[in-house]
Amino acid sequence: MAVSANRLELLQIADAVAREKSIDKSIVIDAMADAIQKAAKSRYGAETNIRADINEKTGDIKLQRLLEVVENVEDFGTQIDLKGALEQNAAAKIGDFIGEPLPPMDFGRIAAQSAKQVIVQKVRDAERDRQYEEFKDRTGEIINGTVKRVEYGNVIVDLGRGEAIIRRDELIPREAYRYGDRVRAYIYDVRREQRGPQIFLSRTHPQFMAKLFQMEVPEIYDGVIEIRSVARDPGSRAKIAVISNDSSVDPVGACVGMRGSRVQAVVGELQGEKIDIIPWSPDAASFIVNALQPAEVAKVVLDEDAARIEVVVPDEQLSLAIGRRGQNVRLASQLTGWDIDIMTEQEESDRRQAEFVETSKVFGDALNVDELVAQLLASEGFSNLEEVAFVDVDEIAEIEGFDEEMAAELQARAREYLERQESELDEERKALGVSDELLGIPGLTTAMLVALGKSEDKILTLDDFAGCVADDLIGWTERKDGESTRHAGALDGFDISRVEADEMVMAARLKAGWVTEEDLNPVVEEEADADASEEAEASSGPINVIEGVAL
Repeated sequence: MAVSANRLELLQIADAVAREKSIDKSIVIDAMADAIQKAAKSRYGAETNIRADINEKTGDIKLQRLLEVVENVEDFGTQIDLKGALEQNAAAKIGDFIGEPLPPMDFGRIAAQSAKQVIVQKVRDAERDRQYEEFKDRTGEIINGTVKRVEYGNVIVDLGRGEAIIRRDELIPREAYRYGDRVRAYIYDVRREQRGPQIFLSRTHPQFMAKLFQMEVPEIYDGVIEIRSVARDPGSRAKIAVISNDSSVDPVGACVGMRGSRVQAVVGELQGEKIDIIPWSPDAASFIVNALQPAEVAKVVLDEDAARIEVVVPDEQLSLAIGRRGQNVRLASQLTGWDIDIMTEQEESDRRQAEFVETSKVFGDALNVDELVAQLLASEGFSNLEEVAFVDVDEIAEIEGFDEEMAAELQARAREYLERQESELDEERKALGVSDELLGIPGLTTAMLVALGKSEDKILTLDDFAGCVADDLIGWTERKDGESTRHAGALDGFDISRVEADEMVMAARLKAGWVTEEDLNPVVEEEADADASEEAEASSGPINVIEGVAL
């Protein structure tokens, strides 16, 4: 069958559009068919059910009016009775659709314009779907593109098969692009939005630097060296922690390269950003000491529950450890995930002296002893009255100048003071209205109950406490952009770990009847049931199954 010029032109147009928009040709053909259907409806009536088919090989256009097969015809324009349908198709039945051929039609100007809009919209939707499907799984990759335009500081990048945007805050400071410039960036997000797929690029993302190192260092690409964490102050300075899975490979040396060639390639891409390459360590203290390079660290004190560390540096190293505008310590904190407090040796000495004086004063007032005795207790490592009251009396008697009689007297005074303090706290608890039921919760002291009663949430009853979570009691820390914000809990200031807080809350829920021991230990019963079923199977002998029937 010969193909007419118009039909051939139709196929050529569909093929050209498909190639230009990088979509399947059948999608363009279907869009044309939809457009013809819409134009035909405007000719034959919007209520008419019309189907248009375009042959992808010949370009023939076939128009049909679809009639639904029904028992009683109510609308002759859309329905046909079973008798009439059987005359056209012997296999027709109620609910089927019978197609009646329609004569070819000439499109008017308005119909053609409407058809064009349908085709354009369908092709645009298909192009958007293609772009989203192509880039949705490429998040985390580095991509190259050409600057198409710059709008209000945001850079629009032509990726060849799509467009992406680098927002102003994702550009390295003092970085300027013009039309036609080549740009390399990191795909950090791909979203399907009403206006089409949005591909967001970044040159400030920490993983952009990590991917650049992966491209420059073959050992990282091969997995011999791992990048554990990255912290950046874009355009200024960065720190990257690396570890080697092969003891014969130096991770820092491999990343630096011969005469610094590898790291300089990354520095050049990042507009001269200085990069500190840090050896990663599973030991938090060692890792943090490494992260604070080039400063030297004299001592560290870790608080694992609060993820906080105190770092003591020599006086002359303080400015180096903190860095310009706090940059060095801020990057070290981002790299390690710990809050870092830096102090000089002199500041630490002054603080310890202040703590010694304060502890001595507490001992002197509570035990009614002179300053020398109080200082001896503090210098021997006793930090609170509970330690004095409840340690073995021999530990106190061993202090130079003390004897057993004096040790026993000091313990008696300490216990008497604590009992008096406990009585006062209990009176305060009752005045606040804190329930007696909370007294039986393991780990909760009277001082804690007073703190609960004074808290912002007024935790007064057993149900109040059972409804808490660990964060409500010990507080929590939020990290955002490398900065930490501490939110206080009702029992902030008491030496309670998260595990202990969870145990106290669970004990309250047990006591309140919210949960039972069986709820907390269901595994025992399940294991018993499993054992019983195994025994039953063993006693019943083997089971044969033939075609799904157990014999």
